[in-house]
Amino acid sequence: MTTLTGLDATFLYLETPEMPMHVGSLNLCELPAGFRGSFHKAVKSHIGKRMHLAPVFSRKLVFMPLDLGHPLWVEADTVDLGFHIRRADPAGKGTAPMTLAAVHELCATLHGEPIDRRFPLWEFYVFDRIQLPDGRRVAGFFSKIHHAALDGQGGVMLANAMLDVGPEPREVAPPDPARRRKLESDLKLGKMIGSVFSSSLGQLAKLARSLPSAASTLGSTLARHSVASTASGARPAMPLKLAPATPFNTGITAERVFVTATLPLAECKAMGKAVGGSLNDMLLWICSTALRDYLRQHHSLPKKSLVAAMPVSLRETGASVASKLGNQVSMSLVELGTHITHPLKRMNAIMASTGKVKTSLQSLKGLLPTDYPSLLAPWLVGGAARLALNAYGKSGMATRLPMVANLAISNVPGPPVPLYLAGARFLTFHPLSIVMHGLALNITIQTYAGHVDFGIIAGKQALPHAQDLARAIEDAFNQARLLLAPSPPPGAAAVSPRAPRASVAQETTSGKSPSVKRARRPNTAAVRNNNAKTNAHPHGKHPTPVSSAKKPSRQSAAKPARRAGT
Repeated sequence: MTTLTGLDATFLYLETPEMPMHVGSLNLCELPAGFRGSFHKAVKSHIGKRMHLAPVFSRKLVFMPLDLGHPLWVEADTVDLGFHIRRADPAGKGTAPMTLAAVHELCATLHGEPIDRRFPLWEFYVFDRIQLPDGRRVAGFFSKIHHAALDGQGGVMLANAMLDVGPEPREVAPPDPARRRKLESDLKLGKMIGSVFSSSLGQLAKLARSLPSAASTLGSTLARHSVASTASGARPAMPLKLAPATPFNTGITAERVFVTATLPLAECKAMGKAVGGSLNDMLLWICSTALRDYLRQHHSLPKKSLVAAMPVSLRETGASVASKLGNQVSMSLVELGTHITHPLKRMNAIMASTGKVKTSLQSLKGLLPTDYPSLLAPWLVGGAARLALNAYGKSGMATRLPMVANLAISNVPGPPVPLYLAGARFLTFHPLSIVMHGLALNITIQTYAGHVDFGIIAGKQALPHAQDLARAIEDAFNQARLLLAPSPPPGAAAVSPRAPRASVAQETTSGKSPSVKRARRPNTAAVRNNNAKTNAHPHGKHPTPVSSAKKPSRQSAAKPARRAGT
């Protein structure tokens, strides 16, 4: 019996039918050579032998009497694998395989449906046959696990426990028969109520002990920032800025859209390094540029910078124990510089914003709480807060009132090597995360086996042209490649350029930049996952479109730009 932390329980308290609080991923899978039979049955058998490796698969929720405190995790008396692991595509001879676009649409629908709390909080959906745009057939695996059970990094840890690093499944020791499990049927009412009070008293005592050191740390941090600002002549930090109005800041229904994009990891890292930044800075620039292009194409681009809510992991470096999942995460705000027309100046603005976040988190990381007293929390958070959030979304206030962020962007470092499920190799690892009233767009990024997989999930009304945003992400990468990459790495696919939507010269309003030659923006290429006219490769390798676009401009052969800030 384990009591949920306050942060874990909050994902339960705030959940509504329109706003389910689970996370997941879509993996395209290459079946072993000569595979016969049902991949769905193979997956069910495989996971059935490994459920004891990760408690999330067998533990379920038990709610406190009268909702006095946080729920408890206990082991379910039984787990019905037939309920939790389902076949998603039509079965039967003569049934056509699903297209990738249809798979994305089905995953969006499934992701908008809450998980039944009467059972352990996970669901898997297996696709036996998917037809890719290039004609190949693969299998698929779609997962849903409630955010109360794990965060994004915890999901990577869980995958490492359940999956293999080779096509031959490793031998797994059976569960220890001597291990005494605390089952739901073993719970006693008095002990449950007692745990609420003991847990709350413990949290209050911990809070009282931490207040003096927290106040000292906070005071020294503020003083250090003040001294640094005075020494540099900078103004003191201004109050929190509000984000501009966008179509992404609206109420949501249960309807979702889901699209994906894939980029090569090595090139993204190299381009981030070329400007003196990190991979995360480069990925934020790609998102910023894509959002800017999408809004210019379909809406009015705000004059102020879009702001991204970016989860930050508080997990200790090297944590890899799958039994210790749960949420260890906080939230930061990053300005994306979408109002800046010059691409390298936009990068500088993003790196300045992420630099401030890193500095603040290094000082305050130990102060950020992931728990709070349990007593009456379901009434206060699950009652009043959920009602307020629901009213905020359904009344239209989400569209009219300003927000502190426009969307959520997460960057989850994933495994660097291919992983296998029941002998099938995962080709992609596209994440799906949470959207909520007021933040109806979520871009979650995961690195996996040499590439970067983007999962874009949104309320259907907030992102009606979802595929355009996916293409804009790929276009932004091609812009960065032409601006920053001196030459593609060996083996990289050639990119056929496409007519530009606009030129840097037309967009730039702040004069000639000292760090890049002022000229028309180079032509960019469309890398389309779902376009049958291209040789699209959704498995992490950079696609090679059929050369039917316009000829490249002279600018594409010009010297690469110098690094930002030089």
